[in-house]
Amino acid sequence: MIRWIGTSLSRKFLVFLAAELLAASLLFLVLFMWLYQSQLQQERSQASAQVNQLLQAALENAMLKRDLDGLRDIVDRLGDQDNIRGVEIVNPLGEIRFSSDPARVGQNVAPSSGGAWATGTRFIADSGGHEVLRSINPVRNKEPCTVCHGPLDVSPVNGILLVDYDAGAIRAAASRTALMLIGSGGLVVVIAVAATWWMMRRFVLAPILELQGAAQALAGGDLEARVSLPGDDELAQLGRGFNGMAVNLSASLNKVREQEAFLQSLINAVPDGIRVLGPDYVVAMANDAYCRQVGYAMNEVVGRPCHVSSQNRDEPCPATLTLCPLVEIQRQPKAIKVMHVNRKKNGQDMHVEINAAPLQLADGRVMVVESIRDLAADIRFSHEQKLSALGQLAAGVAHEIRNPLASVRLALQGALRNMETGKVSVEAVCKYLRLVDGQVDKCIDVTDRLLKLSANGGEHQQPVRLHPPITETVSLLGYEAEMQKIEVRLDLEPEDEDLQVIGLDGELRMLVLNMAQNAFHAMPDGGTLTISTRAFDDRIELAFDDVGVGIPADVLPRIFDPFFSRRADGSMGTGIGLTICKSIVEKLGGTISTTSEPNKGTRFVVTLPLPGRGALGDAV
Repeated sequence: MIRWIGTSLSRKFLVFLAAELLAASLLFLVLFMWLYQSQLQQERSQASAQVNQLLQAALENAMLKRDLDGLRDIVDRLGDQDNIRGVEIVNPLGEIRFSSDPARVGQNVAPSSGGAWATGTRFIADSGGHEVLRSINPVRNKEPCTVCHGPLDVSPVNGILLVDYDAGAIRAAASRTALMLIGSGGLVVVIAVAATWWMMRRFVLAPILELQGAAQALAGGDLEARVSLPGDDELAQLGRGFNGMAVNLSASLNKVREQEAFLQSLINAVPDGIRVLGPDYVVAMANDAYCRQVGYAMNEVVGRPCHVSSQNRDEPCPATLTLCPLVEIQRQPKAIKVMHVNRKKNGQDMHVEINAAPLQLADGRVMVVESIRDLAADIRFSHEQKLSALGQLAAGVAHEIRNPLASVRLALQGALRNMETGKVSVEAVCKYLRLVDGQVDKCIDVTDRLLKLSANGGEHQQPVRLHPPITETVSLLGYEAEMQKIEVRLDLEPEDEDLQVIGLDGELRMLVLNMAQNAFHAMPDGGTLTISTRAFDDRIELAFDDVGVGIPADVLPRIFDPFFSRRADGSMGTGIGLTICKSIVEKLGGTISTTSEPNKGTRFVVTLPLPGRGALGDAV
C-alpha cells in the first residue's frame, strides 16, 4: 500500500491532504466539544444561580413566615423538571434539610473536595452511582435571617443548594452535536479534498504530467517534443524554459550529428584505412577504406574489438607474436610505425604498414588513431601511375613510329612501281631496301625506349648510366613537346664522365618522365624546359628548370603529398606523380628539393649519391 502510494505524486498529495484535513477536523472537534461542555456547565451554573436566588428569596420568605411547606413544594417542583435528577438543600454541616427525594432528608452529604463546599458546576457520580452535572450554590445569610441562623460574621452561609442535572441528556446532546459536527466536517473535508484535488489536477499535476511526457519523448529521441502550458505562473514559465532547453538540445544534437557526419566523411575521404581504438581494444570509428581492406561491413567493425576485423580473432593478439600499437602507445605515448600481416574476413593475408599515434581526450583517456596502408595498393598505385604516364606517351610514340612507317611505305610503293613498269634494277631495289631497313631501325629504337620505360627492372639495384635514361625518355616526349609548344633543352655533363648511379633503369626513366611531364603541365602556354646534370665529388645533381606559372608559397609544402593535385593547365591529375618521384629518389638514397617563383618558373633538383667510379666502370 505504501509503495503504491509512493509511486504517484497525485496519490501522495491526496493522502497527505486527506490526513491533514482529518487531523485538523479532529483537533477542531475536540476543541469544540471542550468549549461546548464548558458552555453547558456555565449555562447550568447560571441557571442554578438563578434558581438559588429564587429559592433563597422563597427561603427567606418561608423563614420569615415560617412556611417550610412552601419551600418543600418549590424544591419538589424543581426536582420534577426535565433533565433534573434531584434538588437538595443542605446545611453548612452537610445535613440534607430539603430534597426532591424525601428519603434523603436527614442524610449527610460530603463536600466535593477538601472538607469545603466549592461553588461551581461539575460532573460527578450521585449516591446512586449515576453521572450527574451538579451545580453547587451557597445560600447566603442575610440580616433578616440572623434571628434563626446567628450573626453574619459567625454564619455567613445558611445552607448549600445542590442541583443535579441529568448528565446523560447533556452527553447525548453533546454527542448529537459532535455527530453533526463530524458529518459536517467530513462533508467539508470531502468538498475541500475534491476541490483541492481538482485544482491540483488542473493547475499542477496536468502540467507536470505533460512535462513528464515531453521529457520522456525527448529522452527517447523525439527532438520535436514540446509542451504547451497556458498562463504565466511558475509551471508555465517552467514549460517555456523546457521548450527553450529542448530547442537548444535539438540544435546541439543536430550540430553533434553534423560534426560526426563531417568527421566520418573526412576520414572516408582518406584513401588509407583509418580506425580509432579505445583503451579497451574496441574500435570507436573507422572509414570505408578500412572496411574495404578487411572485407567487413561498418557495423561489423565499429563497436567491436579491433582484433576481430584485423586478425579475424576472438581474443587479443598475443604480445609475443605481434607488436600491438595500442599496447605500445599505452606504455609510451608517442607515434610509432609497424608492419603487420592483417587477415581479411575471407581468410586472406594482407601486408600493411600501420602508422599509429596517441589521441588525448579531454577526460584524460588516451585513444589510438591508426592509418593502415595496404602495401599491395602502393604497388598498384605505382603501376597505375606508370601506365598513366605511358598512356600519355602513346600519341608521341605513335607519331615517331608513323614517320618511319610512312617512309617504308613510300619506298615499297616506289619499288613496286618500278617492278610493274619493268624498270627493275638491282641498284634501285637495294636503295629502297636500305631505306626500309633504316626506317625499321628507327621503329625498333622507339619501341626499345618505350619497353625500357615500362619494363620492371627487377628488385636488385645495380649500376645504371644516368644519361641514356634522360635522353631516350626525352625523345619519347618530342611529339608532346611539339604539340604544347615546349622546347626541351639538355645541359648534361660530357659523355666521357660516364655518370652512373646505383638503382633500376626503369625507375630512373619513370623519374625523368614524371618530372618532365610535371614541367609540361606548368607551362600551358608553352615555354622551355631545361634538364641539366652536374657531377660533384660525392653526388650528382639532376635539375629540371621550367618557365611556367610557378607554385604558390602556401601550396609548395604539399606538392609531394599523395593525391594532391594543382595542375596549371586546369586538368585533373592523379596527384601521385611527384609522390612517386620522391619515393624513387629516396629509394636511390637521394633527396629532392624545390624552389619556385610565381609567374617565373620552378626548379626541381634531384640529388643522388655518386658511387666509386672505378668499381662501377668495371661492373658495367
